[in-house]
Formats: sequence, structure tokens, C-alpha cells
Amino acid sequence: MMHREKKSTICPRCRKLINRDEPACPYCGLRNPGSPWQSLLRLKMFYHPVDAIKALIIVNAVFYLFTIIIDPQAIGLSANPLTFLSPSSGSLFLVGATGTIPIGQFHRWWTLVSASYLHGGVLHIFFNMAALWQLGPFVAHEYGLIRFFTIYTLGGIVGFLVSHVAGVPFTIGASASLCGLIGATLYYGKSRGGFYGNAIFRQVMCWIMGLGIFGFLVPGINNWAHGGGILAGIVGGFLLGYIERRQESGTDRLLGLICVLLTAGVLAWAVIQSILFIFTS
Repeated sequence: MMHREKKSTICPRCRKLINRDEPACPYCGLRNPGSPWQSLLRLKMFYHPVDAIKALIIVNAVFYLFTIIIDPQAIGLSANPLTFLSPSSGSLFLVGATGTIPIGQFHRWWTLVSASYLHGGVLHIFFNMAALWQLGPFVAHEYGLIRFFTIYTLGGIVGFLVSHVAGVPFTIGASASLCGLIGATLYYGKSRGGFYGNAIFRQVMCWIMGLGIFGFLVPGINNWAHGGGILAGIVGGFLLGYIERRQESGTDRLLGLICVLLTAGVLAWAVIQSILFIFTS
């Protein structure tokens, strides 16, 4: 009697060892877990939250250095810590700053994505990346990495779109995307309820109040982008749901893949057109 050899694989959703021919994962219920399509929709960056967040931080750091390298003579070296080692406005515009000037005058709509990966100085990127390192793992744990990246991406796009409509001329920074995560966390706490959920809700409300006070006291803060990002995060949390309410669907994975490809394509274009401009001007 011949026995067919069973081939094992890792379930793309729950990361447990299963038979590749299983019609559904016996642990999490994912249909056709051995399908190549499932693996495509679950890019490797979606497997480990900490690794994915580290990758986001590295991308932000690389783009910060890139904006300095392409125009080193215009680096801000003032004693003001808020502007120390700040890239020039020209390099930020070239690589993808957004606002009414880049969009309204030059029709650079793609900057709604790229602006989230640009920063205006050492303290700017340090505080934003510290916030991402602190808040990112929580959102990734409660929503899953796919929905986390969708909320992060759409928070930035909607936040900068709101600031564009409000007439902000020139703006950059990851804070709009971070506010998307804050909004999703706020929705999670309110929706979950109970002692744990209410504690999270109260803590996030304190963050939002502090962010609002800081935004009105410190000049140059894009409060419109912050508010738009928070609103996008709340709506995204409601529409996408979190893991306790439902497991991610094929639509969630497709939307996450679109956000990844959109971000990668925009950032690649930002670098390519910047280099071409430098060498042809």
C-alpha cells in the first residue's frame, strides 16, 4: 500500500505548521493556506510586527539622509534644536514634500504618500520614529500587520489631503500617519470597552489633548494633517475592524498589498526623479 507524502508549510495567517493540501487551516480557518496567492497577499514584511516597524523606521531614516545628501550645502546648522541638520526646502520639495504649492502649482499628487517619509530635522525624525516604535507594535498586535500598514498609509494620505484643502502650503512628516494609528487606537479602546478598553481610550484622549495643545503653542505644526490623520484612523478602525472582532479577509490583504505597492512605487519614483533632476539640471 502506497502512502502519499504530506508536504508541510507555514500558515500565512497564524504562522503554524500545517499540511500544504489542507482546504483550510485547522488553527485559524484560513482557506487554501498553501495557495501561492495567499503567500503573495501576505508579504514577508507582514509576518513579524517588530521587523516591519523597524523597516519603516529605516526607510524614514534613509529618506532623511537622502534629502541631506542631495543638497549638503544648504543643511541647517543653526543652534536651534528644532532646525538643526534640517534639509533644504528645495531638496524636500524635490523628494516629495506636499501642500498647496507642490499639488496646486505643480500637480504632484503623489506627494500625499511621499511626504510621510520626509522630515525637517534631527528632532523631527527622532520624535516621530520614537512614537512609531512605541505605538506601532500595539496597533499591529490588535489589528494585524496588514491592517496596521493600511491605516498608517491612509492616515498619512487623508491627513495631508485635509491640510491641502485647508491651504497649508508646504508640509512633511510622519505625524499624519502616526495620528492615523492614534485614531485607530482610540476607536479600539472605545469599541472594546471594559476596564482595558476604557483605560486605552482615556490614555489616547490624553495624547490627543496633549498633541492639540502642543500644536497650538509651537509654530509650524500641521494641526490639519494631525486632525485628518486621527479621523482617518477612527474610520479605518471602524471599517477594517480589529482581530478580536474578526480575522482579516481577502479584501484586507488586497488593500494592504495595494498600500505597500503604492508606497514602494511612489518612494522609488521620488528617488528616481530627484536623481534625474540633479544630473540633468
